[in-house]
Order: sequence, then C-alpha cells, then structure tokens
Amino acid sequence: MSEFKTKLSPRFWLSVTIFSLMGQVAWVVENMYFNVFIYKMFNASAADISAMVAASAVTATLTTVFMGALSDKVGKRKLFICAGYILWGISIFSFILLKEDIISGLFGMTVSAATVGVSLTIILDCVMTFFGSTANDAAFNAWLTDSTDSSNRGSAEGINAMMPLVSILVVFGGFMFFDLEKASSWSLIFTIIGIAVTAIGILGIFIIKEPDVSPVKESYLGGIVYGFRPKTVKENPRLYICLAAFIIFNISIQIFMPYLIIYYEVTLGMSNYVLIMAPAIIIASVVTALWGKVYDKKGFTFSGIIAIIMLISGYALLYLTKTTLPVFIGSLLMMSGYLSGMAVFGAVIRDNTPVGKSGRLQGVRIFSQVLLPGVIGPYIGGKVLENAETIINSDGTTSFVPNRNIFLAAAVAIILILPFFIKKKREN
Repeated sequence: MSEFKTKLSPRFWLSVTIFSLMGQVAWVVENMYFNVFIYKMFNASAADISAMVAASAVTATLTTVFMGALSDKVGKRKLFICAGYILWGISIFSFILLKEDIISGLFGMTVSAATVGVSLTIILDCVMTFFGSTANDAAFNAWLTDSTDSSNRGSAEGINAMMPLVSILVVFGGFMFFDLEKASSWSLIFTIIGIAVTAIGILGIFIIKEPDVSPVKESYLGGIVYGFRPKTVKENPRLYICLAAFIIFNISIQIFMPYLIIYYEVTLGMSNYVLIMAPAIIIASVVTALWGKVYDKKGFTFSGIIAIIMLISGYALLYLTKTTLPVFIGSLLMMSGYLSGMAVFGAVIRDNTPVGKSGRLQGVRIFSQVLLPGVIGPYIGGKVLENAETIINSDGTTSFVPNRNIFLAAAVAIILILPFFIKKKREN
C-alpha cells in the first residue's frame, strides 16, 4: 500500500458515481429482470434463462477483448464511453418491440410467439450487451484504472463496487410501481431505462476527463491477444492468480443470481420483497463503500477473506431459512460479501495491471468475471433446478419454481476459493 494518498478531483467522483450507477442500473435490468421478463412474458424455462445468460457472457467477453484493445490502439476512453452509452440506451429502448402481438403479426400464427419471443430476447440481449460492454466493461473500466493509482484505487473501487447494490435498490424501487405481468409495464420500463442511459452518454461528453493515455504502437491484433499470451501471464503472475480466484468467486454468484428474484417472489411468496430487501441493500451498499478503504489500509488477503466469510454466512442462512427476518439477514450478508468481494478483487486486479495496458487487459478481466462464470454458473444452477417443482399458470402453461439448493451449490463453489486466501496469508 502506498504511504501517500493521491487526491482525486470532485469531477472524477461525479463521473465515476454517475456512470457506474447508470451502467449498473442497465446491467441489473439485464441480469436480474430480463430473466423475469422472458419468464413472465414468454414462459421461459431454466434452460432458456441459462442460454440467455451464457450468450450474453460470450458477447460481453468478445466485445471487451476487441473494443478494449481498440481503445488502447486509439488512446481514447471518453469516446468509447459516451458513444457506447448512447447506443446502449437506444438498444434497451428497442426491447419495447418484444410483444406477443407484434411477434405474431411479423411471423404469423403458425409459429409460437412465446418460443420466438425467447429467441428474439436472447438475440437483442446480445446486441445490447455489445454496446454495454463497449461502454462499461471495456472503456469505463479502463478509464477507472487509468484515472487512479495504488494509493486510492480501493476507495474508488469501493464506490464502483457498491453501485450494483444501489442500482438494485433503484430498480427494485422503480419496479414496485409496475405490474410485471403486463407487457405495457415492460414497454414503459424499457423506455425509461433506454432514455436514461442515452442521456448519461450525452452528459459524459461534458463531465468526463480524458486520462493521459498514449495510443499504443503495437498492432491492433497484438492488442487483442496480449492478455492471453503465455509471455504476458509469465510477466504478471500475481495478476493471473487473482483472476483465477475471481473466476471461482463469480461462478458462485452466477449459480444463484439469475434465479434470485424469481426465488424471492415465487418460491418464498414474498410479493413485497422490495420492501424487505431495501434496508438490506442500503446497509450492504454502505459496507461495500467502506470496504474499499479497508482494502487500501489492510490489503487484499485480510479484506478478501472477510468478504468470503460474509458471503458463505449469507448462503447458509438463505439455504436454512424461509421466514422473513432470517432471509433478510442472509440476504444482507450475501449481498455485503458479494459486493465487498467485487471491490477487493477489482482493486487488486487494477493494482496488478501494467501501466498503459489497461484497455487490452479488460478482455481477460471480463473473461474471469463474465464469460466463464456466465457459462458455468448458470449451467450448474440449471442442473440443480433440473427437477425443480413446477406450477401451472393462469393461462395453462407451466413454470419452474427455484429451490434453496442453488445457495448450497453456490456455497460449495465459493469454498473452493478459501485455499487461495490461506496460501496468500502464509506468503504475507
């Protein structure tokens, strides 16, 4: 840890807060509510949800690899952030076209509107992910690395990592006023989110400060493969060890996360889950913001292992209980451990990223954060729920009911990371 802390400007904090929050609002809608959208509108199965998450993960990874390297090649972050957010918002807005009457009108009554709806949602989700990953995963994350140093990265990452929780609170609160059984509600949701994300992209033109990044002389193809070269791994062993642990961490999260809202609402019967979860989200957000400072002062091993313990404790409570208070406490511990862990891993990865090469290394970061976890985690979750109970909907169709075993599977996965922290502690 650095002895002297570099002070970051108010303009930086404004930019990181606004863009991190709005980006996470869009990702929450995708990661947690697109699943609900195709579940309610098109009666999607667990396999459909798993396929959508996996397709999005592959798209996000490829986009981040290619666009991150391109942002290094041209030496610009602001251009990719602002243009990406604008197009990201437009792509979200386009989801208003996914209605059964529109689908039936386009494809005729000879095909199942529900089946086509699931397929079109997955395709459009990948289009949206391309713009979102360009703006957020590739450009914004590289900008955040370029704009901070080892003395303040934990604090900055604490704010960045708390935004998924704050965005969940914003989205949960906003969604309280909508009947998610109605297609008209989803159209209004996609309109609001799409316009908001586009507006943030326009605002960025005026508030984001371009970091001092020189265009790389290496070929564009060289930038694309840079993070996957054995030579790069050999030159940055600590970075890749941390990335390997990050893969396990995110697999654990992706086992249960695609099914979490459905679990609260359908399995536990918590129609008012937003009111129950809001206090937990607020508290966990504060914990996460402070946890970045713990990283700056205590280092990776201490802050990381405490975050993992919180996460495991949350899984245990969510597995063992179904009543309101224990579920609240379990959710609080789970969310605190999840986002605190994200802050710790985010900071240590940035600290070990070679200077001037953050863009081309966003690909390997997203590989460990999104691609492998996004394919393996939902697959495990889908297998766990393969023989789950089903319910009959009012229209005669059936839907699966997620069960508590997703938390047990997530706990088993995260336990595999503990030897990594024990080894680090011995080394320290």
